[in-house]
Amino acid sequence: MQHMKLSGYKSNNNIVYSSKYHVVWTPKYRRPVLQDEIAARLEEVLRETCEKYQAEIIALEIMPDHAHLLVEIDPQFGIHR
Repeated sequence: MQHMKLSGYKSNNNIVYSSKYHVVWTPKYRRPVLQDEIAARLEEVLRETCEKYQAEIIALEIMPDHAHLLVEIDPQFGIHR
């Protein structure tokens, strides 16, 4: 069996994948609460969780009334984790 390195794709023991998710979180009524310590803690939690599941953060932006996360993760974990 030949092993090929495919640019832009990742692999584990079973599959080759490029599985990216764009996730947007909004507080209830889009209240501007994601600021200062709360924004810093949210970023910390997101980075720790991505590290735990070996997900690559491509982009992360926290605005006062919403947060965007673009992440690439192994499909066996899925976005629900």
